[in-house]
Amino acid sequence: QVQLVESGGGLVQAGDSLRLSCAVSGRTSSIYAMGWFRQAPGKEREFVAGISGSGTNTYYADSVKGRFRISRGNAWNTVYLQMNSLKPEDTAVYYCAAGWVVGTAANEYHYWGQGTQVTVDS
Repeated sequence: QVQLVESGGGLVQAGDSLRLSCAVSGRTSSIYAMGWFRQAPGKEREFVAGISGSGTNTYYADSVKGRFRISRGNAWNTVYLQMNSLKPEDTAVYYCAAGWVVGTAANEYHYWGQGTQVTVDS
């Protein structure tokens, strides 16, 4: 089994930056593709960013492209989401997820963290 724990969320002002972390545990966790999703109250969970198991290929939602960056740590037990130029519309609970292949749909991932709240004030 794979366990995921997100951290790094908080309250920031528009234009600020945050870096979210997802700690991954499990014997084969390092080979999983990883994704970040977010969900605001009353809205569907939406894809934010994804990274292949190798860490070479990355994918971004149009709404965050150029502002957010997903990466894997040197130890390959952590995945990051660097968020720059944050906007109020980025406010949501952010979840990390692991799957066999990078996808943009939530149901393509098999393991999920509990989420971390990001709130951006105007």
